[in-house]
Amino acid sequence: MDNSENGNRKKGFWNFIDNIEGDKIVWIIVFMLIIFSILAIFSSTPLLALQQHTDRISIMKEQIAIVAVGLGVIFGLYSIKKIGIFRIFSQLGFFVSLVLLIFLVFDIDIKGVVVSQNLNEAQRTLEIFKLQVHVYEVVKVAMIMYLAWALHAYKKDLEAMDQGQESGTLWILNRIGRNKNFAFLKLPLWKRIFYLYLPIAITAGMILPGSNSSMLFISVIMVATLLLGGLPMKEIIITAAIGATVLGIGLSIYFASDKTFLKPVFSRIETGVTRMTMEIDPKIAMKGLTPDTPAYDKKLGQIKQPNAALIAIHEGGLTGKGPGNSTQKYAVPVMFGDYIFSFLVEEYGLLGGIFIIILYVSLLARGSTISRNCDNQFAKTAVGGLSLLITGQAFMHMMVNVGIGPLTGQTLPLISHGSSSFLMFSVAFGIILSISRMAKKKIQEEELAAKPIYESERDDIQAALDTIEEIDS
Repeated sequence: MDNSENGNRKKGFWNFIDNIEGDKIVWIIVFMLIIFSILAIFSSTPLLALQQHTDRISIMKEQIAIVAVGLGVIFGLYSIKKIGIFRIFSQLGFFVSLVLLIFLVFDIDIKGVVVSQNLNEAQRTLEIFKLQVHVYEVVKVAMIMYLAWALHAYKKDLEAMDQGQESGTLWILNRIGRNKNFAFLKLPLWKRIFYLYLPIAITAGMILPGSNSSMLFISVIMVATLLLGGLPMKEIIITAAIGATVLGIGLSIYFASDKTFLKPVFSRIETGVTRMTMEIDPKIAMKGLTPDTPAYDKKLGQIKQPNAALIAIHEGGLTGKGPGNSTQKYAVPVMFGDYIFSFLVEEYGLLGGIFIIILYVSLLARGSTISRNCDNQFAKTAVGGLSLLITGQAFMHMMVNVGIGPLTGQTLPLISHGSSSFLMFSVAFGIILSISRMAKKKIQEEELAAKPIYESERDDIQAALDTIEEIDS
């Protein structure tokens, strides 16, 4: 009877676990981050509950619903077994990003369909069919997938050219290049400019009016994706230098023209410079300001949140105050978003913070392993870029929380409150897990190949020890 019950259990739940084909370490990371998210959102949202005239139970239910949808997205993407499906949709990544950014930048409203929304004096979100979409969160993932496709298509095109054929992957320039006057467009450099560098430049330029920090972060991730895809460092450095020069010239004209030249674009850079140079030490920042004056209140509002985050980290100590015992969540209105890491350290201590860091570092390590063992160029670049995006944003969030970097508003992936961010990172994890199925067999082959080496070394060591014992006797 007992054996029968054990057999049924193994065929049920444990058999389900055994049959999960994606990278199990990545699965563990996903579930651990989600557990932290649910616990943190429930405890860190008293001010959000007051603002929305609701209670924390309702907010937690909303978060659980978002988590459920996110898990559905992850499992749905994980279930895709053909990498070609991802390649097909990745072609649209730049188009989707461009359309969303056009609606955002030019404040285009279509009643009942798309409505742009102002956030902190900048256009960053759209309301699409009554659903709020943070455009930059979509752009991050969409552009990485597009660049993965473009790099794969470019290399396929080069292989076709070497064989004297015309590839159908980059058909736009290949067709235009049939005209003698535009034959130069068939050159590899122009294809890289058209399919890689130009989309990056357009995306970065359209993000700039809304958030300079997001522009810099997303640009760095996109450029890093090109490096992961195998483009030469020298060419990327030259391209980045050209972009920085153009931006510098525009910014110089902006300040020289009494700050009127392209004000909507460069005013956000001015905000970024102000944040980078802002002193958050109250003794220095508030010096010379008279209490209860507009200037005093404005400065206090600027330094209140970063100081509260530092206090939360300091008060957390080694083991933390315990779940639900945070005090700084009453001082920081966005503790559940931009400062969730400091909240977690306050409640779970330095040990809890280190554990979260280990989760993200482990993801980067597994992403590197999966990417290295992919035979497909598209898969290599996609996994590498997405892993770098998730880990890079996590560490940027942590740096802001501990006072190392300027305020950026970047969330902690899969933990911070926010439906757009959570769902887009669910897409990223789902793609990584799906591609990991393809790399799993090769990883297992490497592990099996390493096992005989280990056993051989162990036998040699044992033989040496036996020889020593015989000599001693």
